[in-house]
Amino acid sequence: MDKLRALHYFVAAAEEGSLSAAARRFDVSVPAVTKLVSALERELGVKLLDRSTQGLTLTARGVQYLEHCTPLLAQLADADRAIASTGVRRARTLVVGAPPLLSRALLVPALADWHERHPHVHIDLRTLDFLTVKDAATRGVDVLVALGWPGSVDLVQRPLAQSRLVVCASPAYWRRHDVPTQPLDLANHACPLVRSPEGTVLDLWRHTREGVVQEVVVSGWLTCTSRDDVLQAVLLGQGVGRFADLSIWPLVRDGLLQPALLDWESSDSPPFSALIRPESKRDVVVQDFVGFLSELLRPVESQCSEAFGARPSAVRPRWYASRPGRASKTRA
Repeated sequence: MDKLRALHYFVAAAEEGSLSAAARRFDVSVPAVTKLVSALERELGVKLLDRSTQGLTLTARGVQYLEHCTPLLAQLADADRAIASTGVRRARTLVVGAPPLLSRALLVPALADWHERHPHVHIDLRTLDFLTVKDAATRGVDVLVALGWPGSVDLVQRPLAQSRLVVCASPAYWRRHDVPTQPLDLANHACPLVRSPEGTVLDLWRHTREGVVQEVVVSGWLTCTSRDDVLQAVLLGQGVGRFADLSIWPLVRDGLLQPALLDWESSDSPPFSALIRPESKRDVVVQDFVGFLSELLRPVESQCSEAFGARPSAVRPRWYASRPGRASKTRA
């Protein structure tokens, strides 16, 4: 349990007289506030809040606890302001989690520029290849760059860019095999597949064009839990892959990957988002890094739009919340 965050939620709920109002103050969901306040009560072994249809009231023990917590949080805020007002920049570490494809293609090459603006900050970069954000993956991470539709209720989401899934292969592969003219042709190709953290093999590729929908169940001899491994197989000419265009833009630009089916739009294209903890909304370094991510991705998004086409809508696909198995099993 993040006790400091739980204390903030408890004090806000007591001051507002409502869990929903406390959630709005921190820009998080009501379940996120409820979960941490309940965990705080369990740790203390006392009930702090009485919840009823009439509203929220403090218990006697809750009143006593609030009297002790409020000045402590105020002193902590004063200490933060005092340090900030001196103009002294404290050395610190910023922990960043990002998908490996994005890290290698775009983030790592640009980090030196950001470091020049923040020389006092050490960056601890962790590659997290995920489609959904799990609580375990967020522990100790200040900024998470998520590709997909994160389901964590404890983090504040900041949209960064919209990807477009692009079907591509190496030029050597296309020299040996016919380039598909429609998505259904992909059934005749070897396609290295990704398995999601939930165990779903993403073998259903859905495309649309002028109202026409084609869903194809692709297959291959290789299934990986990492998109990075799939990319390596595709670069080696071992099959056809499907990747978020922002992640592979330098490889396409340099001719290492050649896209296909650009006149068809992938229906499952995921967004990129930055996820931060609610209390980090006032952290200047965290907010500056999120701004840096937006500055980094927006121009690439524009270049990809010119190269691959307009951004599709980020509609969460049917397979996203499915149990272990294959995405193709979720077809209606």
